[in-house]
Amino acid sequence: MEVGVIDGRDQRILEGIRVLDLTQYFSGPLATLYLSGLGAEVIRVDPPSGDLSSDTPLYAGPEGVSMERKTEDDLGAVFLKRCRAKKAITLNLKSEEGKTLFYRLVEKSDVVVDNFSVGVTERLGVSYETLRETNSQIIQCAITGFGLTGPDAAKRSYDVIAQAMSGLMSITGEPSGKAMKAGSPLADAISASFALSGILAALFHRTRTGHGQLVDISMVDCLFSLIYDDPLEAYNQLGMTMRQGNRIPRFSPFNVYETQDGEVVIGTSNNEMWRKLTEIMGCRALATDDDFGRTAWRLENNDLVDGVVEAWSQTCSTQEVLVKLEAAGIPSSAIPDIHALKKSPQLHARGMVMPLLHPTIGPLPGLAAAGFPIKFSDAETGYDGPAVRAGQHNNEIFGTLLGIIDEDMYRLKDAGTI
Repeated sequence: MEVGVIDGRDQRILEGIRVLDLTQYFSGPLATLYLSGLGAEVIRVDPPSGDLSSDTPLYAGPEGVSMERKTEDDLGAVFLKRCRAKKAITLNLKSEEGKTLFYRLVEKSDVVVDNFSVGVTERLGVSYETLRETNSQIIQCAITGFGLTGPDAAKRSYDVIAQAMSGLMSITGEPSGKAMKAGSPLADAISASFALSGILAALFHRTRTGHGQLVDISMVDCLFSLIYDDPLEAYNQLGMTMRQGNRIPRFSPFNVYETQDGEVVIGTSNNEMWRKLTEIMGCRALATDDDFGRTAWRLENNDLVDGVVEAWSQTCSTQEVLVKLEAAGIPSSAIPDIHALKKSPQLHARGMVMPLLHPTIGPLPGLAAAGFPIKFSDAETGYDGPAVRAGQHNNEIFGTLLGIIDEDMYRLKDAGTI
């Protein structure tokens, strides 16, 4: 084995990287969950009162799920999902002694992640400008709605606000309907992925320069960069509506179609696929028709084209449609709900469906969590262990890592510092 080369899967990619996690709720905890999945040691830094999301409905516990907390073991389901595989300490950053302890942790850490509103890190004394005085190699990632600069920087934001302000809602939904948000908190989830990318890039940059830096992630920027990859400003020039529903403005037919027992998605991206589809539907002449045979005409007459396709699909079961289209190489899919997906052989083969673990009662019946989505040929990834309650690792982090003796630990706890 060559010197400096890690032997196969003996070491995880971010093993040895320590992350201080100041985040709450969605975008931040998801970003740090990804870092944990790559092997980083992620330490949640909660206020002494605990992680806010652990006391946020929907709750999961020994009596199942509910919108109200019934027992002390009932914990927020989002907390149980997003705070897996992390250590947890409590620390009052509003106290001077709490700040001092945090600075000592920063000295021994690589990354700090927060999703505070703009200005909060300055008020708490944990801004990048302050932390880099303690550790010049520290990388701090700030996830906000609009970013740390610009006229909207100070505005508060939720996922749906970012979806609206990025333009995503203006292009989502049916042409004649209201603007709609995506079915899941897409701005939160995508900004978490961009935060992961930014942190990894900053870590790589540090290996070359020896310096840390601030990573500034805007939820609006992240979504805008994705939707504006399409030439949306040209739609009006072509007489097209911004809101396309389930259609793709370059291909036809491309939509959701009813079957005898459900719905399918069918997508044809060229005239050859259209020809094959007409053969399957028993209307081969449409492939060479002066009108139907041209993509531009089909796009201008999508309602008519969709009517032809759906008249056929409604005569078949979903499975019959999928078998015929797959054999012809035409992309298609059923539309499984979350309950069906939890049983998906494909997702299970990829390790994407995992039991959702409760810290005291183990696997929760009826609930599952997503596995780590990035696979490597020569490195292990994944989430080890359930979410833990606030402060569970106080002794390990403050006692072992920082060397604080038991007597001082009791004093810090009595003072409300930890």
